[in-house]
Amino acid sequence: MTWAIGPLLRGSTYTGTLFAFLGAAASALLLPVAVLPALAWGSGPYGARAGLVLAGWAVLVALAGTARSTRRVLVAVARRLLDVPLPPPSGAFGADRRRTPLWLLLHAALGWAATLTVNLLLLMALALPGRWLGGELELSLSGRTVRSGDGWGSWAASLVCVLLAALVCAAVSGTLRRLAPRLLGPSPAERLALAAARERQLAERNRLAQELHDSIGHTLTAATIQAAVAGEVLTGDPAAARAALRSIEESTRAALADLDHVLGVLREEQAGTAPVRTLADLPELLERLRHAGTEVRTDLSDGLDRVPGAVARAAYRILQEGVTNALRHGADGPVRVTALLAPAGWLELSVANPTGRGRRPAFPASGHGLAGLAERVSLLAGEFRAGPDGDGHWVLAARLPLRTPA
Repeated sequence: MTWAIGPLLRGSTYTGTLFAFLGAAASALLLPVAVLPALAWGSGPYGARAGLVLAGWAVLVALAGTARSTRRVLVAVARRLLDVPLPPPSGAFGADRRRTPLWLLLHAALGWAATLTVNLLLLMALALPGRWLGGELELSLSGRTVRSGDGWGSWAASLVCVLLAALVCAAVSGTLRRLAPRLLGPSPAERLALAAARERQLAERNRLAQELHDSIGHTLTAATIQAAVAGEVLTGDPAAARAALRSIEESTRAALADLDHVLGVLREEQAGTAPVRTLADLPELLERLRHAGTEVRTDLSDGLDRVPGAVARAAYRILQEGVTNALRHGADGPVRVTALLAPAGWLELSVANPTGRGRRPAFPASGHGLAGLAERVSLLAGEFRAGPDGDGHWVLAARLPLRTPA
């Protein structure tokens, strides 16, 4: 029973009926123009002239749907009055040249049907119980007659008319609500465009999340270890403590720049200067590692500054993740960082650190860093591996082609 009464109690039923009334009222503005050919054909049969008016009226209504602004207005009003989640039009206009005129024709037809039927039923509901109107009304239905002066029967008939008017409102609103997504919603081309835009947005957000993981994660790891080192040597070696604190200040300032850029993009604002880290920033990264009290041994080729931009950015993030993992999970001992330009156009990268328990603070492992690196290397058609080497060391290694895939 609730399924039958529920629509009659919803406000959207009556705002949808108002939407139908608006369609009828808007189409009525075109009626005087549609009447002109019939007036010019004054000697024609009445039925033919009436058909000419209706045909001309339908053509004018359909033509109104070919205007670009019409669809935008219809979507905005339908979203508010029909309570249907319709995205704004975003596809090629040609895809809607048939759907929008068809919607206008159906909207006008349902609007006029609702206007005439609801007004007639409400008028009857007012007139049936009222001798006070100065006359009598007689209603015949299925061989039974109800007069306005028949006492409770007239009031019952009036209530039936009100319920019928409400049912008409529910039927018209429900029909418009079902048709709106098909005729006013996105076309297949628009849905593909929306899906592609959403995919690009998710890819950009995933990229930003990876950037945050690489940059902020490394900075916080290094800052934590540097703070621990500063605390240990604060009394015995104040100069070393001050150097560690300066390193914390520099690295956190760089992390704030990265964070400001990412938040600006996420808010869809125009970010200032996007921080881009490449192999040219590798010495600064290794210096922060040394300030954290870690012995660093490097094997770097000359000419790393000539590595192509996409490869240089990916290489920096790979090495950054490697030294961050060494700080977090490696034992005390030297960390070896390698970046070599190999023959046949490859860039070979590796970070090796001792395994085991050291004196560093324990850090939780999310597991996202290595997965992100593997995905980054795969996109560049490179090779990636990470794991123990059997000699008490953990090795993170990657090979990147210097020519990025097309």
